Amino acid sequence: MEFQHIPVLFHETIESLAIVPDGRYIDGTAGGGGHSQAILDGLTGSGRLLSIDQDPDAVAVCRARFAGNPHSLVRRGNFSNLLELARSEDLLPVNGVLLDIGVSSHQLDDPERGFSFHQDAPLDMRMSQEGSSAKDLVNTLSWQELADILRKYGEERFAARIAQGIVRARAEAPVETTGQLAEIVKANVPAAVRRKPGHPARQTFQALRIAVNGELDALQAGLAAAFDALAPGGRLCVITFHSLEDRIVKHQMAQWCQGCTCPPDFPVCVCGKKPRASLLYHKGLAPSAEELERNPRSRSARLRVCTKL
Repeated sequence: MEFQHIPVLFHETIESLAIVPDGRYIDGTAGGGGHSQAILDGLTGSGRLLSIDQDPDAVAVCRARFAGNPHSLVRRGNFSNLLELARSEDLLPVNGVLLDIGVSSHQLDDPERGFSFHQDAPLDMRMSQEGSSAKDLVNTLSWQELADILRKYGEERFAARIAQGIVRARAEAPVETTGQLAEIVKANVPAAVRRKPGHPARQTFQALRIAVNGELDALQAGLAAAFDALAPGGRLCVITFHSLEDRIVKHQMAQWCQGCTCPPDFPVCVCGKKPRASLLYHKGLAPSAEELERNPRSRSARLRVCTKL
């Protein structure tokens, strides 16, 4: 089994974790194990790494890749539950947590996973390979519910037109493949949109993927769990790939970093609030020109890092 994934902002992320040889770490989105391998390479003595992924393919690959490594623990689960998983391994508190949010290269490139509009395949999109699929959503939800998903998670301007087009198409035959859905989207956006660079179905596929996997809810829960898992001085590194994710991470880290909220004309602080974290990069890090040339998929990535006080 192969699970190819090109980690983005790789060196920047590993450097930001500031790995302590005998430290404890969590890779909440292990994927093919690229980041996990780099963390393990920095561990000695009592150092331990818990690698988590909800995709059974990724878990199988990481277990095989790190078999026999005394510093490695690999568990299947969603990173939103990392606190419970770490507690069950007696790993808390930890020196660092890494979350690489979004779909992996393997999931995009394997047609049978149904994430991509570039190849015709079953309309799936389930990272965990369990639960309701994208096919279930597009064939059962009302056009209003579908439009809401496209607006909320895809920021799609033509959400209503696309959703109504999906409902019309499924009245004739179920929408079962990525190719079918991509053509429906293309047929229900203005001609000017079809002439623009890039496929007009990109935002629709993003929205359905986020809805199928509950990604934004998991991100909110995962951030809270990761911060709670950190020891003082520990670092949380989060890589995002679109504005919805990045907005959540930026807002949450800003809240942790906020101190006194008293009006500026108060002579002394009465709220008693103190910052719980500090930012390592105030605006986050974007990929370098060299990385963009090597891996165009990294173009929207951003790394944000905070240190627990």
